[in-house]
Amino acid sequence: MTELLDRVVNVLRAEHDVLVALVADLESGRLTGPSGADEWTVAQVLSHLGSGAEIGRAPIARAAGEPVEAEPNQAIWARWDAASPEDQASGFVESNGRWLETVEALTAEQRAGLLVDLGFLPEPVPLVTALGMRLNEVANHSWDVRVALDPAAEIAGESAQALVELFQGPVAFLLGWLAKERPEAEVTVAVPAVDATLVLTEQVSLDGAVAAPTATLDGPAGAFVRLLNGRLKEPYTDGVSVSGGVGLDDLHRIFPGF
Repeated sequence: MTELLDRVVNVLRAEHDVLVALVADLESGRLTGPSGADEWTVAQVLSHLGSGAEIGRAPIARAAGEPVEAEPNQAIWARWDAASPEDQASGFVESNGRWLETVEALTAEQRAGLLVDLGFLPEPVPLVTALGMRLNEVANHSWDVRVALDPAAEIAGESAQALVELFQGPVAFLLGWLAKERPEAEVTVAVPAVDATLVLTEQVSLDGAVAAPTATLDGPAGAFVRLLNGRLKEPYTDGVSVSGGVGLDDLHRIFPGF
Protein backbone atom coordinates (compact mmCIF):
# COMPACT_ATOMS: atom_id res chain seq x y z
CA MET A 1 0.00 0.00 0.00
CA THR A 2 2.91 2.35 0.67
CA GLU A 3 4.10 1.89 -2.91
CA LEU A 4 0.65 2.89 -4.19
CA LEU A 5 0.56 5.90 -1.87
CA ASP A 6 3.96 7.07 -3.11
CA ARG A 7 2.76 6.79 -6.71
CA VAL A 8 -0.37 8.77 -5.85
CA VAL A 9 1.77 11.57 -4.41
CA ASN A 10 3.93 11.55 -7.54
CA VAL A 11 1.02 11.76 -9.96
CA LEU A 12 -0.59 14.51 -7.87
CA ARG A 13 2.63 16.49 -8.24
CA ALA A 14 2.63 15.83 -11.99
CA GLU A 15 -0.99 16.98 -12.31
CA HIS A 16 -0.12 20.15 -10.39
CA ASP A 17 2.91 20.95 -12.53
CA VAL A 18 0.90 20.58 -15.75
CA LEU A 19 -1.81 22.94 -14.49
CA VAL A 20 0.71 25.48 -13.21
CA ALA A 21 2.30 25.65 -16.65
CA LEU A 22 -1.11 26.09 -18.27
CA VAL A 23 -2.20 28.79 -15.82
CA ALA A 24 0.95 30.78 -16.52
CA ASP A 25 -0.05 31.08 -20.19
CA LEU A 26 -3.80 31.60 -19.77
CA GLU A 27 -5.22 34.97 -20.72
CA SER A 28 -8.22 36.43 -18.90
CA GLY A 29 -10.55 35.53 -21.74
CA ARG A 30 -9.66 31.86 -21.48
CA LEU A 31 -10.08 31.89 -17.70
CA THR A 32 -13.67 33.05 -18.05
CA GLY A 33 -14.44 30.64 -20.89
CA PRO A 34 -16.25 27.30 -20.49
CA SER A 35 -14.46 24.28 -19.07
CA GLY A 36 -15.18 20.56 -19.28
CA ALA A 37 -17.33 20.88 -16.16
CA ASP A 38 -20.92 21.81 -16.88
CA GLU A 39 -21.74 25.39 -15.84
CA TRP A 40 -18.21 26.18 -14.58
CA THR A 41 -15.63 28.41 -16.21
CA VAL A 42 -11.96 27.48 -16.24
CA ALA A 43 -11.32 29.92 -13.38
CA GLN A 44 -14.15 28.40 -11.33
CA VAL A 45 -12.65 24.93 -11.75
CA LEU A 46 -9.29 26.24 -10.55
CA SER A 47 -11.05 27.99 -7.66
CA HIS A 48 -12.73 24.71 -6.69
CA LEU A 49 -9.39 22.90 -6.74
CA GLY A 50 -7.70 25.69 -4.79
CA SER A 51 -10.35 25.91 -2.08
CA GLY A 52 -10.39 22.11 -1.88
CA ALA A 53 -6.65 22.10 -1.33
CA GLU A 54 -6.99 24.68 1.43
CA ILE A 55 -9.74 22.71 3.15
CA GLY A 56 -8.08 19.34 2.59
CA ARG A 57 -4.64 20.38 3.83
CA ALA A 58 -5.86 21.17 7.34
CA PRO A 59 -6.81 17.61 8.47
CA ILE A 60 -3.63 16.13 6.99
CA ALA A 61 -1.47 18.75 8.70
CA ARG A 62 -3.31 18.21 12.00
CA ALA A 63 -2.81 14.45 11.75
CA ALA A 64 0.92 15.12 11.31
CA GLY A 65 0.98 17.28 14.45
CA GLU A 66 0.82 20.77 12.96
CA PRO A 67 -1.57 23.16 14.73
CA VAL A 68 -3.98 24.53 12.14
CA GLU A 69 -6.56 27.16 12.98
CA ALA A 70 -10.06 26.07 11.99
CA GLU A 71 -12.05 28.11 9.46
CA PRO A 72 -15.56 27.07 8.35
CA ASN A 73 -15.71 25.61 4.86
CA GLN A 74 -18.46 28.07 3.95
CA ALA A 75 -16.16 31.00 4.75
CA ILE A 76 -13.38 29.53 2.64
CA TRP A 77 -15.69 28.95 -0.32
CA ALA A 78 -17.12 32.46 -0.02
CA ARG A 79 -13.64 33.97 -0.05
CA TRP A 80 -12.66 32.02 -3.18
CA ASP A 81 -15.97 32.73 -4.92
CA ALA A 82 -15.49 36.46 -4.38
CA ALA A 83 -12.02 36.48 -5.97
CA SER A 84 -11.39 37.62 -9.54
CA PRO A 85 -10.73 34.93 -12.18
CA GLU A 86 -7.05 35.91 -12.20
CA ASP A 87 -6.83 35.60 -8.41
CA GLN A 88 -8.66 32.29 -8.48
CA ALA A 89 -6.06 30.95 -10.91
CA SER A 90 -3.05 32.26 -9.01
CA GLY A 91 -4.65 31.21 -5.73
CA PHE A 92 -4.92 27.65 -7.02
CA VAL A 93 -1.20 27.58 -7.77
CA GLU A 94 -0.37 28.72 -4.24
CA SER A 95 -2.96 26.69 -2.34
CA ASN A 96 -2.47 23.41 -4.18
CA GLY A 97 1.29 23.87 -4.02
CA ARG A 98 1.08 24.24 -0.24
CA TRP A 99 -1.08 21.12 0.00
CA LEU A 100 1.50 19.16 -1.97
CA GLU A 101 4.39 20.48 0.10
CA THR A 102 2.63 19.30 3.26
CA VAL A 103 2.08 15.81 1.86
CA GLU A 104 5.54 15.49 0.31
CA ALA A 105 7.15 16.45 3.63
CA LEU A 106 5.57 13.51 5.48
CA THR A 107 8.02 10.85 6.61
CA ALA A 108 7.73 7.23 5.49
CA GLU A 109 6.37 6.37 8.93
CA GLN A 110 3.74 9.09 8.70
CA ARG A 111 2.72 8.02 5.21
CA ALA A 112 2.22 4.47 6.43
CA GLY A 113 0.52 5.24 9.73
CA LEU A 114 -1.37 8.53 9.63
CA LEU A 115 -5.13 8.49 10.09
CA VAL A 116 -6.87 11.57 8.72
CA ASP A 117 -10.18 12.90 10.02
CA LEU A 118 -11.76 14.47 6.93
CA GLY A 119 -14.80 15.54 8.91
CA PHE A 120 -17.48 14.08 6.63
CA LEU A 121 -16.75 10.36 6.95
CA PRO A 122 -17.80 8.17 9.91
CA GLU A 123 -14.22 7.78 11.13
CA PRO A 124 -10.64 8.80 10.30
CA VAL A 125 -9.18 7.15 7.20
CA PRO A 126 -5.67 6.07 6.21
CA LEU A 127 -3.66 8.70 4.36
CA VAL A 128 -3.86 6.70 1.12
CA THR A 129 -7.65 7.01 1.21
CA ALA A 130 -7.55 10.78 1.73
CA LEU A 131 -5.01 11.20 -1.08
CA GLY A 132 -6.91 8.82 -3.35
CA MET A 133 -10.06 10.90 -3.00
CA ARG A 134 -8.05 14.02 -3.79
CA LEU A 135 -6.52 12.40 -6.88
CA ASN A 136 -9.94 11.53 -8.27
CA GLU A 137 -10.97 15.16 -7.88
CA VAL A 138 -7.74 16.60 -9.24
CA ALA A 139 -7.48 14.26 -12.24
CA ASN A 140 -11.02 15.01 -13.39
CA HIS A 141 -10.93 18.74 -12.78
CA SER A 142 -7.49 18.98 -14.38
CA TRP A 143 -9.11 17.43 -17.45
CA ASP A 144 -11.90 20.02 -17.18
CA VAL A 145 -9.28 22.74 -17.57
CA ARG A 146 -7.14 21.06 -20.21
CA VAL A 147 -10.04 20.04 -22.45
CA ALA A 148 -11.11 23.68 -22.64
CA LEU A 149 -7.82 24.33 -24.43
CA ASP A 150 -7.47 21.02 -26.27
CA PRO A 151 -10.63 19.05 -27.18
CA ALA A 152 -8.52 15.89 -27.55
CA ALA A 153 -7.19 16.05 -23.97
CA GLU A 154 -7.37 12.93 -21.84
CA ILE A 155 -6.84 12.15 -18.18
CA ALA A 156 -3.17 11.31 -17.70
CA GLY A 157 -2.49 7.59 -18.00
CA GLU A 158 -0.49 7.43 -14.76
CA SER A 159 -3.30 9.11 -12.84
CA ALA A 160 -5.90 6.79 -14.38
CA GLN A 161 -3.94 3.64 -13.56
CA ALA A 162 -3.43 4.75 -9.95
CA LEU A 163 -7.14 5.52 -9.64
CA VAL A 164 -8.10 2.08 -10.93
CA GLU A 165 -6.02 0.51 -8.14
CA LEU A 166 -7.52 2.91 -5.61
CA PHE A 167 -11.07 2.08 -6.76
CA GLN A 168 -10.30 -1.58 -6.14
CA GLY A 169 -9.18 -0.88 -2.56
CA PRO A 170 -8.73 2.30 -0.50
CA VAL A 171 -11.46 4.37 -2.21
CA ALA A 172 -13.77 1.59 -3.42
CA PHE A 173 -16.63 3.24 -1.51
CA LEU A 174 -16.46 6.18 -3.94
CA LEU A 175 -17.96 3.99 -6.67
CA GLY A 176 -21.18 3.80 -4.68
CA TRP A 177 -21.24 7.59 -4.40
CA LEU A 178 -20.55 8.14 -8.09
CA ALA A 179 -23.24 5.71 -9.27
CA LYS A 180 -26.53 7.59 -8.90
CA GLU A 181 -28.71 4.81 -10.34
CA ARG A 182 -28.63 1.01 -10.25
CA PRO A 183 -29.62 -1.30 -13.12
CA GLU A 184 -32.56 -3.65 -12.59
CA ALA A 185 -30.31 -6.65 -13.19
CA GLU A 186 -26.57 -7.11 -12.73
CA VAL A 187 -24.49 -5.38 -15.37
CA THR A 188 -20.81 -6.19 -15.89
CA VAL A 189 -18.69 -3.92 -18.08
CA ALA A 190 -15.29 -5.25 -19.11
CA VAL A 191 -12.63 -2.56 -19.46
CA PRO A 192 -9.62 -4.04 -21.31
CA ALA A 193 -7.54 -0.87 -20.88
CA VAL A 194 -7.39 -1.41 -17.12
CA ASP A 195 -7.78 -5.22 -17.11
CA ALA A 196 -10.81 -4.99 -14.84
CA THR A 197 -14.60 -5.28 -14.84
CA LEU A 198 -17.08 -2.75 -13.52
CA VAL A 199 -19.80 -4.67 -11.68
CA LEU A 200 -23.11 -2.87 -11.24
CA THR A 201 -25.60 -4.31 -8.78
CA GLU A 202 -26.86 -2.85 -5.52
CA GLN A 203 -23.16 -2.73 -4.67
CA VAL A 204 -20.85 -1.18 -7.27
CA SER A 205 -17.35 -2.61 -7.51
CA LEU A 206 -14.34 -2.84 -9.78
CA ASP A 207 -13.31 -6.48 -10.02
CA GLY A 208 -11.15 -8.74 -12.11
CA ALA A 209 -12.06 -10.26 -15.45
CA VAL A 210 -15.40 -12.07 -15.82
CA ALA A 211 -16.22 -14.83 -18.28
CA ALA A 212 -19.15 -13.24 -20.12
CA PRO A 213 -19.48 -9.49 -19.43
CA THR A 214 -22.68 -7.67 -20.29
CA ALA A 215 -20.71 -5.10 -22.25
CA THR A 216 -17.18 -4.01 -23.10
CA LEU A 217 -15.80 -0.47 -22.98
CA ASP A 218 -12.98 0.07 -25.43
CA GLY A 219 -10.85 3.16 -24.94
CA PRO A 220 -7.98 4.48 -22.84
CA ALA A 221 -7.82 4.18 -19.06
CA GLY A 222 -8.46 7.90 -18.74
CA ALA A 223 -11.78 7.55 -20.57
CA PHE A 224 -12.89 4.92 -18.05
CA VAL A 225 -12.11 7.26 -15.17
CA ARG A 226 -14.05 9.99 -16.95
CA LEU A 227 -16.99 7.60 -17.32
CA LEU A 228 -17.14 7.07 -13.56
CA ASN A 229 -17.11 10.82 -13.02
CA GLY A 230 -19.71 11.73 -15.66
CA ARG A 231 -17.22 13.14 -18.16
CA LEU A 232 -17.36 10.55 -20.92
CA LYS A 233 -19.93 12.36 -23.03
CA GLU A 234 -20.22 14.26 -26.28
CA PRO A 235 -18.19 15.83 -27.73
CA TYR A 236 -15.43 14.01 -25.82
CA THR A 237 -15.98 10.39 -26.85
CA ASP A 238 -13.70 10.03 -29.88
CA GLY A 239 -11.88 6.71 -29.80
CA VAL A 240 -14.23 5.27 -27.17
CA SER A 241 -16.99 2.71 -27.75
CA VAL A 242 -19.24 0.44 -25.72
CA SER A 243 -20.42 -2.84 -27.22
CA GLY A 244 -22.85 -5.36 -25.79
CA GLY A 245 -26.07 -5.19 -23.82
CA VAL A 246 -25.71 -1.60 -22.58
CA GLY A 247 -24.62 1.58 -24.29
CA LEU A 248 -22.70 4.67 -23.35
CA ASP A 249 -25.93 6.59 -22.71
CA ASP A 250 -27.02 3.91 -20.22
CA LEU A 251 -23.73 4.18 -18.36
CA HIS A 252 -23.86 7.96 -18.38
CA ARG A 253 -27.26 7.85 -16.66
CA ILE A 254 -25.73 5.70 -13.93
CA PHE A 255 -22.67 7.94 -13.61
CA PRO A 256 -23.97 11.48 -14.32
CA GLY A 257 -21.00 13.21 -12.71
CA PHE A 258 -20.62 16.17 -10.42
